Amino acid sequence: VEEIREMIDRIQTNVEDVKKKHSAILSAPQTDEKVKLELEDLMSDIKKTANKVRAKLKVIEQNIEQEEHTNKSSADLRIRKTQHSTLSRKFVEVMTEYNRTQTDYRERCKGRIQRQLEITGRTTTNEELEEMLEQGNPAVFTQGIIMETQQAKQTLADIEARHADIIKLENSIRELHDMFMDMAMLVESQGEMMDSIEYCVNQTGDHVGQARGELIKAEEYRSKARKVKNIRHQTQLTPNTTRQIYFSRNIDKRKAFRGKE
Repeated sequence: VEEIREMIDRIQTNVEDVKKKHSAILSAPQTDEKVKLELEDLMSDIKKTANKVRAKLKVIEQNIEQEEHTNKSSADLRIRKTQHSTLSRKFVEVMTEYNRTQTDYRERCKGRIQRQLEITGRTTTNEELEEMLEQGNPAVFTQGIIMETQQAKQTLADIEARHADIIKLENSIRELHDMFMDMAMLVESQGEMMDSIEYCVNQTGDHVGQARGELIKAEEYRSKARKVKNIRHQTQLTPNTTRQIYFSRNIDKRKAFRGKE
């Protein structure tokens, strides 16, 4: 338990460092490769540590389930269930903050690209910019930019750097999405955490364009977990009406999906 707590604290510290690296990268006039490498190391460590925490929480969960069948009134069992609940809640909170940090940085990178394009005389809407990002080719941003001046060359380099950052973020966000889907079953019996998980599932689902299918999968996981735990009451995900929707073109899809729930 103490080891898990220390790993969660480590993730939390790394998340704060990630925020600082994000700000440093966006405030610098030129890309600092050293800072970017440090950021990648932090993200890699967060991913590795988070997977360890998730695995250990699953082991505790399985042990608790096995003991419930033989010694339901054990005081030690109740203590371990409380510890598991507390650690799971903390883990969800820390990873939710990391998810928000990643999606916020993506938006800031996108805004940087948009401003740099405006400097070159090219105006784009959010929808147009998203479509350009989906193509995964930095050349779509730089078409028509005349490379005669040093400023133009720097603008081009900055656009390409921000685009590369977004591509890396997409992979990180997708991995976070998969992790939250798995955590949905892990903490099924702890209903107070489900709103946070649903928030992250929807946020990351937006970024990879698979929210509908993954949410259906989440409901299947929830159903299986209820059968295993023999939960007598049904925990229903409550839509978080305050969550921020980053992709405007997905709004109609999300509304249509919500209407079918």
